[in-house]
Formats: sequence, C-alpha cells, structure tokens
Amino acid sequence: MRIVLLIGMSALVAGCSGGAGGPVASTQGVPSGSPQTSTQTSTRTTAAPTSRPSPVAAAPRQGASIADVSAWIEAGTPVDVAGYRTMTRDGQSTTLGDGVAFTTAGAETNCVTNRYQDGALACLVKLADPPPRPPGIETAWKANWVDFTGTTVDVGSPHGDPGPFVDGTGAELAAGRSLAFGDYRCRADAAGLFCVDYAHQTAIALSARGVEPFGCLRKTAPPADIGLRFTC
Repeated sequence: MRIVLLIGMSALVAGCSGGAGGPVASTQGVPSGSPQTSTQTSTRTTAAPTSRPSPVAAAPRQGASIADVSAWIEAGTPVDVAGYRTMTRDGQSTTLGDGVAFTTAGAETNCVTNRYQDGALACLVKLADPPPRPPGIETAWKANWVDFTGTTVDVGSPHGDPGPFVDGTGAELAAGRSLAFGDYRCRADAAGLFCVDYAHQTAIALSARGVEPFGCLRKTAPPADIGLRFTC
C-alpha cells in the first residue's frame, strides 16, 4: 500500500512540472522590450566634396619682401624673349640684338633695355602725378621717364631726344605673362608692371599711381636734374 501511494504522488508531481503552457521559449540575445522584426538597412548618401580653384595671389603691395615680389613675378606665365627683340615705329621694325623692348596693355608702360646705360631698364610710364620739373632745367623734361639700374631708380629726367625709344615700341606683354632678360624678369598685371633685378635683389612696380620700390631701395634726395630717386 505504501509503495503504491509513493508511485502515485511521483506521477502527480511530474505532471504538474510540465505546466499547462508547455516548455518556456528561450529569450537569450533578445533585449527586453525589443520587437522581434526583420532588420532593415538604411544607406546614407554623402555628397562628394566640391573642388574649388586656389585663389589667385594678389599683386605685391608696398612693404612686400623682395622674396615675395620675386616669387609673384616668377608665378607669371613665361614668354619667349625672342618675341621681344624688335621695336616698331611707323611700320618699320628695328632688331635690337641682345636688347629687349615691350609694352603693357594700352601702352600704359613702354620699356626697353637702354643700350646707352649698359642694358639698364628704361621705361616711359603714364603717371597720374609725375614729379615736377626741377628748377633750372631748361632742356626738354620727361617727367614720366624711369631708369632702373638695380641699385638706383630715377623718375623724371631731362632728355632732348628719345634716346633708346627712338625706334618705337616693342610687342605687348599681356597681363599675367612674365619676361626674363639679362638680370631682369618682369610681369605685367592689371595692377601695373613689376620688374625684379636678381643681381641686386631689388624690384619696382610701375603704374599710373606711381613708382613703388622693393628691396633695399629707399627714397633719397635726388640730384638737381632728377625729379625723384630711390637708391640702395
């Protein structure tokens, strides 16, 4: 009797342990409160960066270092010096040999290597405010004549004849172009003509606004027959 009773109680316990709902499903790996739905993948489109051209460096201003002026001039597109070995007047061309002549747009500046001054650069510039004629100068006065020897810049001087400009003008040096000759390199720009003398590490800017020196050039008292002078 006792054995039968024990067997019956064991069967009853086994039946209750199964529960009315059957086995409990595993929830391992599913966060509490997370819906069990299919995973969707979203794609983010990133716009490609827009390439922008580098800004064009502005022309050097007063006080710029000679290194910066030289670098800016050298950044111009170089032209063949062979195209600037002649001058033209009234349809007649004159070959300059080793000399160079050129003008800027609108003939604002007309330059030539002066054969009477060992190839120094001479320019006629349309200056808005040229230096006045010094007292006592009786000969023809060229207020817009600029001589650049490297160590000296003279603006305004007496000239009874056209000198190195007698043969006219050279070809145009377009804005953004640079021309190398002798110890010089010049670059034309809307802001004016910029020329560097490598031998003396000096430079000038020529425009209607006037003459701007760079490097060791400083304004000094001019001789009696010169309007304005810069020297090292």
